[in-house]
Parts: sequence; structure tokens; C-alpha cells
Amino acid sequence: MIRTLGLTALSTGLSLALASPALAQEAPPAAPMTAQDLVTMPRVGISTTSPDGENVIYTVTKTDPETYERSTAMYLQDITDLERQPVEIDLGPGASDAAFGSDGRVYFLSSATSDETSQVWRATLSPTGAASEVKQVTKLGADVHGFHLSPDASKIAVFGNVARECTTFSCDEGGNSSLTGPGTGMLFEGDVGFVRHWDVYETPGEYGRVFAYDISDGAAQSGVALDGPAGEGALIASTPTRPFGGPEDIAWGADSDSIYFAARVADRNEPYSTNVDIYQSDLSGGAPVNVTEANKATDILPAPSPDGKYLAYAAMERAGYEADKLTVMLRDLGTGQVRALTKDWDRSVGSLTWTPDSEHIIATAQEVLDTPAFRIDVKSGKVTRLTLAPGREGRIGSISAVAGDRLVFTRSTIEVPSDVYVSQYEAPGRRISYRDTDEVLSRLTSVTTQRFSFEGAGGDTVWGQITKPIGHDGQIPAILYVHGGPQGSFNDGWSSRWNPRVVASQGYAVISVDFHGSTGYGQEFTDSINQDWGGKPLEDLQKGLAAALKLDSSIDGDRACAMGASYGGYMMNWIAGKWPDRFDCLIQHDGLFDMRSFYYTTEELWFPKWDFDGSYAENPELYEKWNPVNHVANWKTPMLVITGEKDYRVPYTQGIASFTALQEKQIPSQLLVFPDENHWVLKPKNSLQWHNTVFDWLERWTAE
Repeated sequence: MIRTLGLTALSTGLSLALASPALAQEAPPAAPMTAQDLVTMPRVGISTTSPDGENVIYTVTKTDPETYERSTAMYLQDITDLERQPVEIDLGPGASDAAFGSDGRVYFLSSATSDETSQVWRATLSPTGAASEVKQVTKLGADVHGFHLSPDASKIAVFGNVARECTTFSCDEGGNSSLTGPGTGMLFEGDVGFVRHWDVYETPGEYGRVFAYDISDGAAQSGVALDGPAGEGALIASTPTRPFGGPEDIAWGADSDSIYFAARVADRNEPYSTNVDIYQSDLSGGAPVNVTEANKATDILPAPSPDGKYLAYAAMERAGYEADKLTVMLRDLGTGQVRALTKDWDRSVGSLTWTPDSEHIIATAQEVLDTPAFRIDVKSGKVTRLTLAPGREGRIGSISAVAGDRLVFTRSTIEVPSDVYVSQYEAPGRRISYRDTDEVLSRLTSVTTQRFSFEGAGGDTVWGQITKPIGHDGQIPAILYVHGGPQGSFNDGWSSRWNPRVVASQGYAVISVDFHGSTGYGQEFTDSINQDWGGKPLEDLQKGLAAALKLDSSIDGDRACAMGASYGGYMMNWIAGKWPDRFDCLIQHDGLFDMRSFYYTTEELWFPKWDFDGSYAENPELYEKWNPVNHVANWKTPMLVITGEKDYRVPYTQGIASFTALQEKQIPSQLLVFPDENHWVLKPKNSLQWHNTVFDWLERWTAE
């Protein structure tokens, strides 16, 4: 049986824009969304909310349609009076990372310094957005990557890349020990951990480090390193955690006299370890205390309660497994006792924020194609799903709880990019930043998204989505979207890269399936892909495509292509050998082609060791069981291969190898290589080229 839920663009909140006088004027006929529209779409995000809960600063990043240069503007919105229009604020060229302090000032990063390094500044903002009393807070002589103000605004924590031997944020000690000279070669010893990570080579001896400073007369003074002194037994690690950690890895205690931070020990075992711990520094300059030492798996998202009684954080149970369930833990700071607050809730949290009264924690977590917000009672552990967008939550993010029982958050769907919302805890959110994105969306034809479920592998319920243009004539080709991870989801949220709306707008029905191994359906479902990469997921994709075609007769199953990146790219290579007669074309981006060479060239080795029950040397039979290279003899489907030379997760040679196989078999194929991109295509011009190449390939093989 196939169950469905129809969703349209109107339900995402676009109706709020109809009140705008500018949009009420006569508009030109709507046009399909193009790659140019996606690349230049304004990008909205939350920068900061004021401690008194009265103001929000949000950002809008725009891309010049001719030069593709990006610029970011900041806007101040009074959320006690939503009828008041937001005002643009000017903190100087290149200002970023604005944060309200409890002293009423706004702190931010700027490179408007004499040495052109990024430093922390502060200013006073008027209700009109005018900045005054602008002053440089830090003068550290090296780039500050980010900062955190203490609750009482008397101290500041800054982080950046600093040699471990350094006792100050900027010094001449340490250096890159891999540069032995006289040439440019890098020499690494056998006892190092990561040689390269994500898209950069490591600099031995240099780490992400946090220093805390007192603020006196608006200037940072008397800094101490949170990781303590160097020497034998010292903590050697990076905070924020690399490569994707950020400010969420650092949190001040409520008393402003301590800081909690997340870090993973950087030694020869680091590429095999998911043991991120949370440390506490008392700002004395001594060694920090590992408060989660007993757990050998991941501990992240430190969040002290406003009343100073508790430390909340998220923890996994199984060491070496990056996709284990993240449970909310609560540590009593008075007694040291720890309890698993959401042990019986089968969802993995993605963010944590306290309510001002310290009685609840607001968390986000994926749940069946949505990413809603949940309220967790600190005493009972009861979890309540909040309805912030009735009928369709979409993806909730950047959420914070502020005074007045209000929430500030971003929300997006497949059809509509992120905007900023404000709501009461139990009430739907009201959008406060729609003007920028609606200006673009108002001139584009709409798409519709339909959710459906079906009986997948093992009789389990599996969910999928169909996104297609509204009002199309006749049948349209099918595009099967396969997500990466593999422990991930093509959930109901906007993407600036793998965007179903822009593909559907070219005249296709985009079908995505959250196969076994996907997130948002409970930990057992996520775990089910373990040691079964080409088994249940392929069966789900086959059954999901059939279910979508049965559900919607306007989709032409005889004209169909499939596309995916990372694990989705692996699946394209797997489909080429195991389902070779189904598709007119394939698009494989950064996909795994040979599991043996992948194991020995990727960087985070904990990942294949978990999913394949050991290293390649320990379990070669399982790696070869699910190895696409073993089925190249069956390949016959035309394939576009895309890769980035700075991709160290799935090295670009995997793409070169698959293209070589296609060439040897004289299968129609193309290879698109980006010398300056990593696992993702991020640069505007490259994104435009990526999409146009993909669209041309799809048109070539699906045109009637």
C-alpha cells in the first residue's frame, strides 16, 4: 500500500508575502527556476538575539548576477513589535558574526585593522541601526576565527589556529614542522594522525585553540589558554572540532567564570576515533577537566543552564560510530550526577538551547522528512513536538529561546529557502525576513511536493518525496535522487547544492527515497545499512521508484535518470553494475568506485571501519562484496562523472577511475573536474557550471 501526503509551495508561508505592496503590482509571467536563480538566491540566516529578547540581528547574503561576488548585509529587527520594519545596520566593510552582549553593545568580527587581521570589535546600535562608539576589542596579531562573550560581558573567548607551544594567541613558536625544505615538499612522521582532513593538509603542531580574556575599558586583556600549558600530559586537540565544528563547541558557564568546550585528542589514533569529549576550564590557565571522560564515544553541544545548575550536552554510546543516536544528557553541576534525559526517545538531536527559566531544553531532531523543534522537560524528560508551521514543519534551524516565552528560528522547505521566524512556544511562527527571498520567488513558477510511503526491504515502511512543476503538460521524465551519508536524508529543506526545486523546474519529477540507513526514523533503521551498503538500500530505491510511478501517472518511467553524490555517487556506480537496464543516464558526483583504494586514501577511517566491520585488511571479503569495481563488466548506462580535486573524503581519483572504466567500455560519458572544490561545489561560478552541465546531460538522455 502506498500512502501519500500532498504539499504545495503555498503551505510554506509564501502567502505572508502577498501583503507586500511591491509584490501586489502587476508581475510578469512566471518563469521556471534556473541555475542562475539558485546561485543568486538571497541567503538568510540568524546572527544573534539580544539577551533581553527584544531584538534580532539577521543576515542576508546576496550574489551579484554578473560578477558572482557575494556580500552580506545585517538587519536589526525589534521582535517586540513585528509591525516595525527591519533596519539595515552598517558595522563597516566585511563585518560578520555579530553578537549582542549583556552590556547592550554588539560585538562583531572585522578586518578593518592596521595589520588586516580579523579581530573582535564592538559598537552601540541605535533603534535606527546607526552604529556609534565603535571600538576594537582584541589586538592579537593573528586572525580570530570566532568568539564567545561571557554572560556578564566581562570576558571574551576567542578561537583560531595557534601552535600548541604558544602561551599567547599570537607567537613565533611552533610552526609547520612538515616543511623541512629546501623545496615545498611536506614531510610527515609515521606517528601523526591526520595528514589531511576534508580539504586541507594538516599543519603539524598547529591546532584550533581557545583563549579567554578579561574585558577592561572595552579592551581584551590577560589571556589564558583553555587547553592549559604545553608539555607532557597536555591536552592536544582542536576546538572547534575539525572539520565542521563551530561556536556550538564552546559555551560559557552561567557565572562567567568557566568555559565548557568540545575537543577530540589529536594523536595517531585520531583518524580512527569518534571520542569527542567535553572539557571544563576554570580560566586559571591550568589543565582543563574532562567531564565526559567515562564515555569513549562522542560528546558534543555543551549547554549550561542559565541558572547554573546543569550542563546539558548530546552523547552517543558506541565508540567509533559517527551516526549513533545523540541522546540529551544532563549533568548536575552540584553533585556531578549524570542522567540520560532522552534515553527512551528514539530520535537523535541536532541542537540544544535552554529556555530562560532553565525548566526546558529546546532541541531539533530529524523526524520523517521534517526537522522539527521539541521541548524537553528537564525534570521528567518528557519530549513534546512543537508545531511551529502547522501542516508542514520543514527544516527548523538556528533556534533560540528568548524572554517572553518566544522562539527565534529559521525555517525552510524544498520549495522555499531559509527565512527568520518568531513564535510563542505553542504558536505558529511569524516570518520576519521574507522580503528578500520573495522578490525572487514571486517571478518563478511553483513546484509541488508530495510525500509518500511504501513497503520497502524487509517489509519496513520507507518514505519518499516527489517534487515536480505545477501545471506541466503531458508526462515528464523521472529523476531518482539518492542522498549521501549514507546515514542522512533528503528531508524537506532547502539546499543550495542538491536542490530538488531547481531540477524539477527544468521539467522533471524528482523522486527521493529515504532508504534503509537514513536518519529520522529511529536508530534501528539508521543502523540497518551497516555491512549492507548495496543490499536493502538498493531494494528500497527500486521499490520506491516503482511506488512513485504507480502513484503519479504523469511521470514517464520510460524516460528516467538517477543521480547522487558521495554515498549517492557510490550508489550510481553500484546501480551501473547491479541495475544496468533501468536508467537512460546516471550522474555520479564524488562517488566511491573501488572500496579497497577508498579505504587507503580517505581520512576519517573510523567511518569505513564501522560500516564494514573492520579495516580493509581485517575484513576484505565484506569490502569486496559491496565493491562497485567488481561489476564494471555489466556497465552500459551513460554516466556523467563529477569530482573535486580538493576532496579528501572521497579522493578525486575515485572519479577518474570510474571515468576510465566508462572510456574502456566505450560507454557515452563525461567527466567534470573542479580543481578548486572539495566534496561539495561551493563557489558561485562553479555551482552554475555544475548545474548547467547536469541539466544538459539530463536533457540529452531524456528528450523525446
